[in-house]
Amino acid sequence: MNLSSQDAILLLQDGTVFKGKALGKIGTTTGEICFNTGMTGYQEIYTDPSYFGQIVINTTAHIGNYGVKFDTEEESSSIKIKGMICNEFADKNYSRFTADSSLQDYFVNAGIVGISDVDTREIVRHIRDAGVMNCLISSENFDIDALQKQLNECPSMEGLELSSLVSTEEPYFLGEETATKRLAVIDYGCKRNILRNFVDRDCYVKVFNAKTPVSEILDWNANGYFISNGPGDPSAMDYAVDTIKELLETNKPLFGICLGHQLLGRSVGIGTYKMHNGHRGLNHPVKNLVTGKCEITSQNHGFAVIPEDAQNNPEVEVTHINLNDNTIEGIRLLNKPAFSVQYHPEAAPGPHDSVYLFDQFVSMM
Repeated sequence: MNLSSQDAILLLQDGTVFKGKALGKIGTTTGEICFNTGMTGYQEIYTDPSYFGQIVINTTAHIGNYGVKFDTEEESSSIKIKGMICNEFADKNYSRFTADSSLQDYFVNAGIVGISDVDTREIVRHIRDAGVMNCLISSENFDIDALQKQLNECPSMEGLELSSLVSTEEPYFLGEETATKRLAVIDYGCKRNILRNFVDRDCYVKVFNAKTPVSEILDWNANGYFISNGPGDPSAMDYAVDTIKELLETNKPLFGICLGHQLLGRSVGIGTYKMHNGHRGLNHPVKNLVTGKCEITSQNHGFAVIPEDAQNNPEVEVTHINLNDNTIEGIRLLNKPAFSVQYHPEAAPGPHDSVYLFDQFVSMM
């Protein structure tokens, strides 16, 4: 139950207003509104760098009820969302005795502004029809005209380059130096559990900044390259596309996830587009066209590759499709040892149906 008596307001870009109660820090925040349908894993969602610049609606009814755990359930070093919207907030009350903190204290310490006690079903239905848009949450100012003016200054996610803002500043290593495989990770906003999956498969991992010169990456002499997930519009990342083109020329195995999938596509002439509403949740059905099997997947993306570009490219095979809307969820190159998927096989949070992709990539190395 939300114990806050402080009012809060949610203002959408189209002028729609919702009133509720404050959570987290008292203040004002803006960002692109999006919804996640997952029933659990809220801390992993909030710390996923792919959500940088976004305000998340959690569609499950109760948020914060099991508290937070530092390190083990954080997908990066800090909360990356700009704000949070939910129906019922647990405030400082949580049931898990092993938790390190309440979600309320976690948000306050990170300066995250949010709103609860709103009808999240109504909000989600609205943006499902109207499409993705920017929004504003405030628990300190209730002047709609002034808030609308502030919201109008919030940049659109379309055309926005954000990966360089969440990438590691300095390279770092994970795993044992004596491991059988050396993997170079290009960090556009990589989740920690992706890296754990590689380390668990006997990889010595070096994580590079998003804008590292290719020559420096090649100097490490890795057995393969991983192109990570991350935030923002892939069409604004020509620097990353150029990097991938050069890495492909080495003919070493290359694997991309989410943003990495979109960037691999762009590197071989496949365009990308902004979706009416993205895929964010833990239950998206995907069909593997190679095996004929279906997977329940964890997803978080607002951009996708253009189907016609992929299907008409003679050097590309479409390997996975989304069974809800037939968007492309995976490709592989026919002339290079490279493949990618739009979803998150590391599943933090989510089902583990797709972890075989890590085995597939490591065996290629």
